[in-house]
Amino acid sequence: MHISQQLSAWLLLLLMAGSCPILYGQAEQHFTRQDSLRGSITGERAWWDLTYYHLQVKILPEEKALEGMVDVSYTVLKQHSVMQIDLQAPLKMSRVTDDKGNHLEVRQEGPAHFVQLKEPQQVGAHHQIRIVYEGKPRIAANPPWDGGFSWDKDQNGTDWIHTNCQGIGASIWWPCKDHLYDEPDSMLISVNVPDKLMNVSNGRLRQLESLNDGTKTWHWFVHNPISNYVINLNIGAYVHFSEQYQGEKGPLDMDYYVMAYNLEKAKRQFKDAPRMMAAFEHWFGPYPFYEDGYKLVEVPTTGMEHQSSVTYGNGFANGYRGRDGSTTGWGMKFDFIIIHESGHEWFANNITYQDMADMWIHESFTNYSESLFLEYHYGKEAGQEYVRGTRRLIQNDKPIIGQYGVNDKGSGDMYVKGGNILNMLRHLIDDDKQWREILRGLNQTFYHQTVTTQQIETYLSAQAGMDLDPFFDQYLRDIRIPVLEYYVQDTRLYYRWNQVVRNLGISIEMTYGDTAHTIIPRKAWQHLTVEKEETLSVHPNYLIATFKIR
Repeated sequence: MHISQQLSAWLLLLLMAGSCPILYGQAEQHFTRQDSLRGSITGERAWWDLTYYHLQVKILPEEKALEGMVDVSYTVLKQHSVMQIDLQAPLKMSRVTDDKGNHLEVRQEGPAHFVQLKEPQQVGAHHQIRIVYEGKPRIAANPPWDGGFSWDKDQNGTDWIHTNCQGIGASIWWPCKDHLYDEPDSMLISVNVPDKLMNVSNGRLRQLESLNDGTKTWHWFVHNPISNYVINLNIGAYVHFSEQYQGEKGPLDMDYYVMAYNLEKAKRQFKDAPRMMAAFEHWFGPYPFYEDGYKLVEVPTTGMEHQSSVTYGNGFANGYRGRDGSTTGWGMKFDFIIIHESGHEWFANNITYQDMADMWIHESFTNYSESLFLEYHYGKEAGQEYVRGTRRLIQNDKPIIGQYGVNDKGSGDMYVKGGNILNMLRHLIDDDKQWREILRGLNQTFYHQTVTTQQIETYLSAQAGMDLDPFFDQYLRDIRIPVLEYYVQDTRLYYRWNQVVRNLGISIEMTYGDTAHTIIPRKAWQHLTVEKEETLSVHPNYLIATFKIR
């Protein structure tokens, strides 16, 4: 079987018991109104198009607190008088005003704040509201997986502060339209910190403002659309070095911010950044944010895909925290965090899911990008060995796609299983030139857009010239691994699918003895003529199991 030993044993036990239970259904979950307010495009969100944020934050390290103000600019899509803005406790809004100076009433329902507008909202009009807020933001218990503020110290005892908020939402530390379907076209991030510290955020530094109270304000401008969860603050005693990469769209500024005591390590380890850029521009097309540059910023935790401000905390060593998840040795040829988190610049930051349920669009493609990096630098077989080697981590615990409208993500299998699904799809297409064109075409077609799974599936089906609906139903919405059952009787090899969705019509390359065959299994028994009983094996790129039943 060409799956992990653990999964093979699991399937074998089911089959030996004569029972194949239905595994593809979603486990029963109970969602609340708050889940819907957070995860759906409510009426109070749908009527206005977000165009611009100016986020201003004063950081108070001693108190582990902040004082902030956000200007929210928008265009009216249809007449309405109530706007939903999200801000999570313990932070509080102290004042909300419109662009006429009117003080606006706010009705709060948990993190959802419903702002009652006073001025008429005519379709096509452009308006702005200002939100003043303050408090002690939630402290992240286990960043980056648990969102919030991290108030750390560096080796010299100096404050080292950063933010993460994937999943839990940006409203954990600033008021915003906290849903990924709508992004601002651009943004200004102004962060006031004690003058011994530096703040590094997304985009380019527009201005450094020294004030008379012993603080500085760092103004970072983002020229491109940006998801709220990748907007970040990184505050510390950073030192800076840089280089310029000659990319597909010309010179690209690549900037690096690290602790002074790690400078020499960083200069060695961050050589993976231009290697990453070469590989991913080859496979995916131009880096999507030339106007904002590319940054790696050291943080005391693992790191994350903050757009144009990728955070890094992998110990300046190859692998993931010094380990190779594939156990093939190839995972030690690159720094996992630099490659994986930067891969998200294409899949997450350029192409962004609209609903948390479709998080696989970010994670499956980016997991797969790791093998493409290896292929670009070390050859195709290196990438193939790596991606297949990660399969031992597949759990098949629940579907990769979650439930829509309630901020629900699917299985963690969206990483490794997702990468293997894409590798299998490449094998089915069987044209590497076409596959590269598909990947580049995705980033061109959906450039700076928020998308749905259906859009991605439709695009892939059209470009591959295949009906891939059953394929995606099997691997994204079902937890069962297809089983190719077979037996030999007389001079016939009988075979069929088990544990598959309806109409799974993919071709399978297999070898029976020394003879290669290509078959398209169905649920009903089919056969082919053979000379004698031999060993059956399938190509290792297929995420399937084989089982001889008699």
